[in-house]
Amino acid sequence: MDAFNFLHIFLLINNQYGKPHYFLNIQVMKNVKSHMLRLIAVNIFLAYLVCPVADCQAQSTPRKSLLALSKTDHMLAIIDPLTLKIVARVPVGEDPHEVIASADGKTAYVTIYGGGRLHELDIIDLVAQKPLTSVDTRPLYGPHGVTFAAGKAWFTAEGSKSVGRYDPATGKLDWSMGTGEDRTHMIYVTADGKKIFTTNVSSGTVSILTDTLIPPGKFSPPGAMPREDWMQTVVPVVKGAEGFDVSPDGNELWTASAEDGTISIVDAGTKKLAAKINAKVMGANRVKFTPDGSQVFISSLQSGDLAVYDTKSRKEIKRLKTGHGAAGILMDTDGSRVFVACSADNYVAIIDLKTLEVTSHLEVGGVPDGLAWAILP
Repeated sequence: MDAFNFLHIFLLINNQYGKPHYFLNIQVMKNVKSHMLRLIAVNIFLAYLVCPVADCQAQSTPRKSLLALSKTDHMLAIIDPLTLKIVARVPVGEDPHEVIASADGKTAYVTIYGGGRLHELDIIDLVAQKPLTSVDTRPLYGPHGVTFAAGKAWFTAEGSKSVGRYDPATGKLDWSMGTGEDRTHMIYVTADGKKIFTTNVSSGTVSILTDTLIPPGKFSPPGAMPREDWMQTVVPVVKGAEGFDVSPDGNELWTASAEDGTISIVDAGTKKLAAKINAKVMGANRVKFTPDGSQVFISSLQSGDLAVYDTKSRKEIKRLKTGHGAAGILMDTDGSRVFVACSADNYVAIIDLKTLEVTSHLEVGGVPDGLAWAILP
């Protein structure tokens, strides 16, 4: 058998059994000298024996991983934050919006939103890099914001004006509560799982839900014990308030309105509106504190601007252009970088926290949005 026929048959067998194509053009191969083909064939064959292509391309999940969702590709990218290389892509549902990792970094939870009509929470094995299961959240429709606290996944259900909770231990939804507010969208839960903050976009309010022990009433039977209940405080802010974050010390909640570009600051202790800033961040989408709490970043999905505010003076420090539309914001845990999902530009912008300049871009798929960290033990 001559070198050309050997290589041709080898590639056919290779493709037949599902190995990646080498995309060698047959006509071009015919024009290459026989000894060159023989060298190519031998090298490919040896490489195949030593390390099958699929196995060589597989990369283990880093101890610290950046997770990024692509809305149009319906994919979750697992990224090495040191090399900024995608180590794996895992398929998710048709309209993924937000993602969070479990405390042990082994599992990711992705909300499948659909503008409030869908009812799916996708669970991903980050170590095996594959889908685990999809949870039907009905009767809670439109899961959107998601976080992980006290061993459970908490999410908003915009289409049902509610928040819900998923228990990984039982594999079931184990609690929910209605807010009675329109478009309950983003969520923050304290580490002990005793207090929940949400923004209600169309109502222009912030809901603060507190797990409370109610003492026995006057007419309770002897020996009655206090009962657990959740109490809601609704704080009026501005219509269009969507993205928000709670300061690292837990004292303040900052939320920005997509409609008028203002920032509302809620005192978490008094549960009242403390201040309002005419920030002019039209199309404001997400808000995020730096790890030390000294600055707040606000992204604009309308302009692609990223506004940076000093939390003490409450004054704008800088406004920089990230692209044509900025969405999800994620701070690096070491306080060195900021990752901003530029949905309109199909990349994630990486910003140096010291210089407040865009240093690079990371392509993770079409219309990136939700970002999160996953840290393995």
